[in-house]
Amino acid sequence: MVLGVDPGSIRTGWGLVTRAGTRLSSPAAGVIEAGRDGELPARLHAIYCGLLEVIDEHQPQVIAVEDIFFARSVPAALKLGHARGAALLAAAEYGIEVCAYPPALVKKAVAGRGRAQKRQVARIIGAILGLKELPPSDATDALAIAITHLSAARFDRR
Repeated sequence: MVLGVDPGSIRTGWGLVTRAGTRLSSPAAGVIEAGRDGELPARLHAIYCGLLEVIDEHQPQVIAVEDIFFARSVPAALKLGHARGAALLAAAEYGIEVCAYPPALVKKAVAGRGRAQKRQVARIIGAILGLKELPPSDATDALAIAITHLSAARFDRR
């Protein structure tokens, strides 16, 4: 089972994906709400603790996170990096392997092109996983990251 994480300092999406043969499914997905009003250290603590709960409950073998990308706003990129660090720390707490994927690669792996729109990626994720309704967008992004990891791992074995 792969835990995909879409880090954000306000909302961090997470999604679990499993493979049975060629079929992918998602037993759970959600969003950790760190809030807008709290100080950054408190929000990072909420992300860290929320991910520890997910890891403890579901016991993933691998955690796939979105890689750092270039942002127009340096402060926003730094906050994203801090949120990503909270996710990496949660993985390290359990000794779980972490793999990182850039956003364009995730979009390309799921939608066939690196500049796909968020809504397009979400609809494809829903179809791949056979979801009756889509989770929040942050969770959908996390599921896309997990699916990307499973696709990359399949090609690595060949």
